[in-house]
Amino acid sequence: MIRLLFRVVFFLAMSAGAATASATAFTMQHGLNLDIWTTWPGPQRWDDEAITTNFPEWRRSTRMGNLEEIRKAGFDFVRMPVDPAIFLEDASEKRVTGLIIQTLKSVDLLHRAGLKVIVDFHSIPSESRKVGTTQILEDETLFARYLKMVERIGRAVSMTDPSTTAFEPFNEPVTDCDPGLTPKWPALLSELHAAARKSAPVHTLILSGGCWSSAYGLTKINPSAIADDNVIWTFHSYEPYVLTHQGANWTGDSMSYVEGLPYPPDALGEEVFRKRVATIRQNIETKAPQDQREKLLANFDEMAAGAFTYDMVRAKLNEPFDAAEAWGKTYTIPPERIFLGEFGMIRQEHSKEFRVPPAWRAAYLKDMTNAAQKRGFPWAVWSWGGAFGITLDDEERALDPVILKGLGLRAE
Repeated sequence: MIRLLFRVVFFLAMSAGAATASATAFTMQHGLNLDIWTTWPGPQRWDDEAITTNFPEWRRSTRMGNLEEIRKAGFDFVRMPVDPAIFLEDASEKRVTGLIIQTLKSVDLLHRAGLKVIVDFHSIPSESRKVGTTQILEDETLFARYLKMVERIGRAVSMTDPSTTAFEPFNEPVTDCDPGLTPKWPALLSELHAAARKSAPVHTLILSGGCWSSAYGLTKINPSAIADDNVIWTFHSYEPYVLTHQGANWTGDSMSYVEGLPYPPDALGEEVFRKRVATIRQNIETKAPQDQREKLLANFDEMAAGAFTYDMVRAKLNEPFDAAEAWGKTYTIPPERIFLGEFGMIRQEHSKEFRVPPAWRAAYLKDMTNAAQKRGFPWAVWSWGGAFGITLDDEERALDPVILKGLGLRAE
């Protein structure tokens, strides 16, 4: 830590008086999202020593060799999700201070493995928590507290090398999806940018548009209002959603009943795809709560209608990339400053038997990374472990060679 502080003094001295850099201090190409939690402990455990001294939680079961394998595979950076709720929900000063120290230790650990790091203050929607994405955006007092915590995390990030560490102050704002409503996110984004830039004056910031950090949300942002060249703009995409989220229980729509749809859709022949669509519809009709069946069927039919052929799927897949690329050209944002921050295809939903074959996932990831690289966008796949994990399992954390090949990386 002392060595780290000496580096900080040097970087701040070299950049004294500079509000922003003329170009991004942080560059990246191929990235991996780490796990936000591994056991998902409830708030009642957030002061346990096992949690506070191994934060983020992936550190508890991770060896340096695991991190070095990420680098050897061809990833040059990781996006490290850090849950804001543990910093804000009934958090004592002792807890917050300890978590910040552990966050910096984690960054240093990743640097020693040869990886650059995006510190991602990663809010998530939650009805059971006091601090979830919706609560942060709708409660002015909580948002003000969030901004103060962004400043504190930003000050911690400022104690690192800006060429190897960047800061993302908000993940997937769940607002501004309705084009008929006045956008709320641009004003909130300006406040977030100001808070992060105040505390991390020379580090690259990762910012997004609204509507779940979608490309659509990005196109509603005028970057001139931020006026900061040391920003990388991000968007997330999981299109076509009906194929990437098969079996997901937590989406609140028909996806819990969806399984067995291949990528590309003609991988097993068009007739097989149609039969599997029919089976899914039958499952919804017989297994979904009766008062929700009609709505869930309509939701599934709408999504499946655009996924019957490979041409349909590729068109859907490329829509967000085309939108982000056009937005960048409109505002003269170079492609290396437009970042595909999340994409992926589910491996296996917890408690479900169906496991998506690696070959299907690899084919999808190949199409996504090709779309990003064609436009010059850096990317980060979701995720290391969990339902979307790119490992063979979440214990040994050996990277799946089939998936790595799909990503265009080395499968050693």
